[in-house]
Formats: sequence, C-alpha cells, structure tokens
Amino acid sequence: MNHPLASLVGPLRYVCQRDFAMLATVKSLRPVLERALAGASGVDARALDHLRAALPDVDHAMPERRKAALRRVVAGLKVSGVELPAELHGVTMEGAVPARPLTPQAVPVTSGGTTPPGYVPPWKSAEPLPSSRPRPEAPRGPASRGASAPVRGSGGAGPLPRMSPDGPQGRQAGMDSDLLAARPPRMAPPRANVAAPQPSDGRQGAPSSRAKPGLRQAALDTGPEAVPGAKTRKEKAQRKKKRAVAAEASRSEAKLLSIAPRSGPLSSPLKTLGKRLGPRLVSALDKKGLRRMGDILFMLPRCYEDRRRLRTIAELEPGERGVTVGIVKVADFVAGRQGRRMFRAVVGDRSGSIAATYFNAGPWLKSRFTVGTRLVLSGEVRATMTGREMAHPEIEPAEDLDSTTSVHFNRIVPVYPGFERGEQRSFRELTSRVGEQYAHELEDPLPADLRRRLDLMGLPDALRFIHFPPGDADLEALDAHQSPAHRRLAFDELFFLQLGMALKRQGVKAEVGISFDVSEPRLAKARDALPFQLTGAQARVVEELCWDMARPEPMNRLVQGDVGSGKTAVAMVSALIALQAGYQVAVMAPTEILAEQHERNFRKVMEPLGYRVGLVSAAGTAKAKRQAREAVARGEIQLAVGTHALLQADVSFERLGLAVIDEQHRFGVLQRHTLMSKGPKPDVLVMTATPIPRTLAMTLYGDLDLSVIDQLPPGRTPIQTRVFNDKQRALVYESVGAQLVKGHQAYVVYPLVEESEKLDLEDATRGVEKLRKVFPDAKVGLLHGRMKAEEKDSVMEDFREKRLDLLVCTTVVEVGVDVPNASVMVVESAERFGLSQLHQLRGRVGRGAAASFCHLVAGSARSWESAERLTVMEQSSDGFVIAEKDLEIRGPGEFLGTRQSGLPELAVANLARDGDLLSMAQSEARRILEKDPDMKAKENQGLVKALEERWEGRLALARVG
Repeated sequence: MNHPLASLVGPLRYVCQRDFAMLATVKSLRPVLERALAGASGVDARALDHLRAALPDVDHAMPERRKAALRRVVAGLKVSGVELPAELHGVTMEGAVPARPLTPQAVPVTSGGTTPPGYVPPWKSAEPLPSSRPRPEAPRGPASRGASAPVRGSGGAGPLPRMSPDGPQGRQAGMDSDLLAARPPRMAPPRANVAAPQPSDGRQGAPSSRAKPGLRQAALDTGPEAVPGAKTRKEKAQRKKKRAVAAEASRSEAKLLSIAPRSGPLSSPLKTLGKRLGPRLVSALDKKGLRRMGDILFMLPRCYEDRRRLRTIAELEPGERGVTVGIVKVADFVAGRQGRRMFRAVVGDRSGSIAATYFNAGPWLKSRFTVGTRLVLSGEVRATMTGREMAHPEIEPAEDLDSTTSVHFNRIVPVYPGFERGEQRSFRELTSRVGEQYAHELEDPLPADLRRRLDLMGLPDALRFIHFPPGDADLEALDAHQSPAHRRLAFDELFFLQLGMALKRQGVKAEVGISFDVSEPRLAKARDALPFQLTGAQARVVEELCWDMARPEPMNRLVQGDVGSGKTAVAMVSALIALQAGYQVAVMAPTEILAEQHERNFRKVMEPLGYRVGLVSAAGTAKAKRQAREAVARGEIQLAVGTHALLQADVSFERLGLAVIDEQHRFGVLQRHTLMSKGPKPDVLVMTATPIPRTLAMTLYGDLDLSVIDQLPPGRTPIQTRVFNDKQRALVYESVGAQLVKGHQAYVVYPLVEESEKLDLEDATRGVEKLRKVFPDAKVGLLHGRMKAEEKDSVMEDFREKRLDLLVCTTVVEVGVDVPNASVMVVESAERFGLSQLHQLRGRVGRGAAASFCHLVAGSARSWESAERLTVMEQSSDGFVIAEKDLEIRGPGEFLGTRQSGLPELAVANLARDGDLLSMAQSEARRILEKDPDMKAKENQGLVKALEERWEGRLALARVG
C-alpha cells in the first residue's frame, strides 16, 4: 500500500461498515484526513478536491453531515486510483454520491407525473461528489436536490417524492435521506409543469405544508446552518437532544449486531417473512436497527416473567415485581401533585384491586384501558396510602390467557428491551415465528470437538432456550443471564474477540520493524544516566522492553503501574536505547502540564548526553511553534514531547523509532494510530497509571505484551485516607494547617472552576478566597484549565519552588504532577468524582518521605455508588484492587471508554462477571492458532467466516488500542 492516500483506507473501512454503524465511536478523523492531504503529492486533482470539500464535515456533530462527508472521501479515493476493499466500493455505489458536476438537467417526467422506469438521478451515480459550493455560471436545477420525481415548488421548498420500496432507489432510501439531510437546499428554476410555490415559515428551503408526513426533507437539516440565527435555548436543546439520540442509536445498533450472522438465510430482510408487521412495531424495529431475521434472533431478552401461574392481586407483595390479571374498573386522567395530570386505572379481580399509575402519559393510554377489558399487568408493586399500585406497568391483553399454545402465558415469558405500548407482545410473536422458521438454518461456527470438550450447547438450541425457555428452566439464572444458553453466547463473543486479537498479534509479529542494539554497554549507559537506582520491578520491565526492542518486529507493549511507581524512568531507558541508535523519540501526554513536566524531566537526563529535547505544544507564539516543528522535521530535536499537537498534519519526524504514549486511556484509537504512522513501523510503548483489571487487559490489550510495575520506589510512606462530611470541614482545615506549619504544601481540589446556577457545589474561584481567610499566613494560588498556558506554567513553577504553600485547583492536576514536598490532598465534593480520578488525585501526594494525607470531603446526599467509591478509597490504596472494584461498580461498558477501543462491543458477555469464560476463550483461541496459524484447516473455515463478520475491518484499528 504505497499510494499516498492508502492510510485512509483502514479508518474509512472501520467507520463506514454496516451503514456507518460505528460512526458514534470514532472521533478526530479530520487530523487523519489533513495528514493524508499534506502528503498527497502526485494525486489526481479531482480526488483532492473531493477530499478538501469533505474536510470541514468529517468531524461534524450531526451524523448525517459526517456520513455525507465520508462518502465524499470514499468517492475521492476511488478517483485517485487507490485500491479499495469491497465494503468501500459498496459505500461509493450505494451512498448516493453524484456522478458528475451537476448541470441544470431536468428530471424526466411522464404524463402521469412519475419518473420513467430505469431513470437514475445524478445523485445516485457512482462518480465522485462535486464541491457543494454554488457555481455562478450554471443555474442550480432540481437534479442537484437529488429528487427523482417532479419538484412541487419553484422555491426549492416542495416536499421530496416518496420512493418505491421495491425499486432500486427505494432500497437505498435510508442512506439517500441521510445524504439529503446533509446537503444544503438549492433553488430550482421555474418550470411550466410544476405547481406554484408553497408558503414557507420564513426559513430558506422550509418544507411545504403539503408535504406528506414521514418524508425527510432537505430543509430539515439538523445542523446549525439549517436555521440561520437560531439562538434560543429551546432550539439548542432540541438540536443537542437529536444529536445524542442519533449517536446512541448508532451505538445500540453496533452492540446489537455484534454476533448476528451477516450472510445466509438469517441475513434475509424481515419483509420476506410473509407476516404483516404493525406500523408501531416497524417503527420500534427501525429505531433499534432490527432489519433482518438474524437480528431478531440475536435481540436477547433483558429479563423474564414467570407466567406459569399468575398471582391474584391479593397475592402480590409490595417491593417485588409481580404479574397479575384483572378487569379494568375505572380509568381516567386525575390531578397529581403540583397540579400535574397523571393517568390512573384501577384493575381488579375477585381477590382485590390495584392501581396502575402513569406520569406524563399521552392520550393514547386511555384507549388501552377500556373499562371492562381484561388485562395482564406486570411491574413493581408498591404500597401507598391509598392501597397497592404499580407505576408504569407493562400491560397486555389477556385474550389468549387460557391457551396452552400461547407464547404469552402459561410459561416463562421473555421481556425485551425498548419495546413499549404493546409492541412487547408483537415482538414476542415475531420472535416466535422467526425462531420456528429460521433457527435451524443457523450455522454453528464453533467446531464440534470444542463444544464437546467444553460442554457447550449448540447455537440454535441456545437461541431457542433463551427466547422461550422450557418450563423447568431456572428463572434466577435466566434473569442473571447465567443460564447454559446465555453462557454459550457469552463464550461465542469472548472467543471470537480473543481469536481476532490473537490473529492481529500474530500479524504484528510478522511485520518488519526496527531491531535496536540493546547490548550491555548501551543498556548500561542508559541506566547510568538516571539519577537513581531502578527498583526490582522497574529493572524487570526494562529487560522485557529490551527483549522486544532487539527483535526485528515492532514492539507493542503496555506498561501499567500504580501512581508513583516510576513508569517515566522506564520510558527514559527505552528512549535512550532508541536515541543511541540514531532514531527520534516521540512522547505524547494528555495535558499541557504533564507534557511540560515530561519535557523538563527528560531534558535533565538527555541533554547532558548530547540529545536535544523539545516541546511541541499548542501554546506559545506562532514563531516558536513553527521553529519547534521544523527542528523535529529536520531531526535537530531528537526527543519531542507534546500533547495532541504531535498529531497535527504539519508535525513530521525525520526518523521516528519509538513512540511513548503516557496515560494512554486519554487518547482515542485513531489518535494513537496517527502518532504511530509518523514513522516506518516504530516501536510503541503505551503507559497507564490507571490499573486495568485482568479481564479488561485481556480484552482491550490482548494483542499487546503486558508489563506491570508492582513495586513503589523506596522511601514512600502509605497515604492515610479519610472521608469527612461537609460539616467536618474544620477538622480538615486543622489537618492542613498542621502540615503547612511543618513546611509542607497542600492541594485543595474543587469540581468546578466557578459558581454554577445548576449545581450546588463548591468551586475553585470562591474557594481560593475562602482559604486565604482561613490560612492568612499561607501563600494560596489558583490553577484551572481555563487559564492561559503561560499563567498555568507560572503557578505550577511557583508551587514546585515552594513560593506557594497551598494550591487551589481543579482536576487539571489529576495526572502526572510531581511535587515531593506536597503532603496533603483535599478533594471537595468527593462524591462527584470517579474511583480512578480519586486515586489519581491521591497520587499527587505521598511522593516524598513525609507522612501524607488524603481528605475526601463529601456532601450528605450520596448515591449508593458514590458511598461505595468513598468506602473503597478509605479502605485501600492498591490501584489494582481499586480498579477491580471500579469495574464492578461501573460495569465494563464505561470503564476506560471501551466504545473507543476499536473492538466489537459485547452484547451478552460481561467482563466483570465472566472472567472464567474469558480465560477459557483465550486459551482455546491460542490453541487453535498454534495448531493452524494460517486458519487453512477445513474444520476452521466456519471460524474464519464468523470472525470476518464479527470484526468487519476492526482488526486494523484494534492493534493500536
């Protein structure tokens, strides 16, 4: 892949897969595109025009705008001649990219007012999309709007035509409407055979009042340009909500489809089922991305209800979830608290009655509770002053209550996520029908001998069990997703995840990298440059790094160690090995403060040996920044330290040999990939002070070699941690004052910079004034992220040089700041911080020989999770114990932001729960690869097919995670 634009293929293949299902998980594509453009010498000018035109929108907040821009990039790559995989050819052909520069070509219209058969509008052609800038020499015709039927108004405000669902255009309606929503409306010239313009609402390109409901309009662009001058809070909130909904929909679809097959009978669309689906069910299916038979089978229940015997109303216990059946006695809207209306229905049987209460209910609800109707209610029962009630229960008609063949009664019944207003019942029937007709078509990808050895259910049997369990199934195991069927699907996910990581690891080991000279003289020179002796753990990790750097393939190693364990010293030794071989080193940190600290520390060690260290930062004068970039490009700066500025397209290295990424969880996948691509297969060392639980390390970094620094430098004393409530602040100040008298320094961290109208929390700006009054003899400074870089540098320098006694700050000091004389950390509103944040903040003290203290001041209103976090902090200072507890409290979905990891999301497996399955899956995946490294054996072809379907191009990005 020597084409100048070939570096774009991998990221595009990842983000464009499955109709942009992973769009919400990828950030910062613009720097990748800018860098490709900067090096695109000799590329067709037309291709570069398309890429430049797409550049402003590749990171746009609106998904439709991003999709349109990415289609333009793919079209530009096609013009440039770069070899594209089949998936990207599909994006170009199916993504509604125009064929050629648009001309004022009229859409042909038959006498009946429809487009003739076979007509393909310009926007459905395969050629690249032209620049969206208006061309004065050519009038803008209706073809530029992408309409395939007569335009109904001369002002460009008419409604778009409805496309036939069966024609070639109808099949692309979803993608086409996305593109239309992302394109600015264009004015059409008057025509004799079109209707008069419709009145608009005053906005350019407003939709006509005659537009049919449900049709997407070009004028309904959700970007800021759609409503010029729209500044009201309500409009901003609506746009923000729409963006959040679109992003969440994209994420939920990606998770949902992670194990559904992509080919075979189960990939058939739902419309081929032969069963008419109701409009509400179709809408719910579309929102969840359920479009094929396999999607239905792999949409798993969130819980189960025991309807083998329905309880009477008198048997329902408050505080428990119950299911009962009764007749509607009364149903109407009633006045609630503070004058708000709510809907209440009373349902009764021979044993008693219960109220069903709905807040903020719509008028549709009254039609569901027709008096005299027999209904099934399920929900949590609670006792009130007026009797028992269920708040927002799920309801179903009880018409087939006595049927022995019903899928809704006389059995354990599945409850699916996200289906309301009766679609639960419709979806259950749909699942039953799809299971009967298609479950037997499902190919089991796992080899038969593996299933026998591990005693795993067959995949078709597991799915039937999950959707409609037998009468003797364990209800608790089903609800906990721990039944044999659930564990089979969880093993599937983890096994293919580990198999993909193992294959990628194998591929990386086959690449040609740099073989560094790690002979004893060079290693001794690197170690002797440090002003201290390495600990046993540091020396062990250095040996592991040297072993990797000496090998001809690129190093990919993760070093994790607790706060203050000395990871920077290990990075210095590896950097000196690379520098002695004549290569450059890049060190990337997440914050300006940490980058400047690294630059000072590396300079102290490197410059006496003749190596120049430079800071590549977004701060400073334009001249200074330009000089630093040029010095790096010429090789005059051998070790460049920086933040995200290192990723800019105009930063290049003469001979990059080692990339060190500190606090790697702060960077996205593509950002790390961009830094790695600035050299010819450089060695990569990623470091984190946020300990990662074993199960997550095996999942997120299964393709990286892992080193752990599990020993603190000598002389460090344990930090005493204590939780206070806000009424005990005087005790905290007394402790701080005692340390200041001894000549030590202190941090006081606040969650906010300034006072907030919405949050009743302490803030740093008011806090600094209060603390100056509490400690009149102390020199108190203020540090927060809104300050200019020069001001932050000055404050940190004063604190380091002991010109400040007490530093009031925000979490800007969370990572990497090293002031050995500081012995007290006070965290205000500690219940607002996460466990890893609190542990990192605590790590700013205890770096000297003096006893150190961490005081967590928390408000009295604490959630269960926040109280649990504070208890963990008080009881343990071991980062690995804290990480395991953090995973247990938060769950794997949020820990370390795994949505940006480049890995398939897990729909069934839970890393906090299924550690035994993960270990088993990893050993089985590696055993298969040991026997068949190229996966050519006949019995492994099912694995290869399933692996491709489940990863779909993500292997290229997973390696950098």
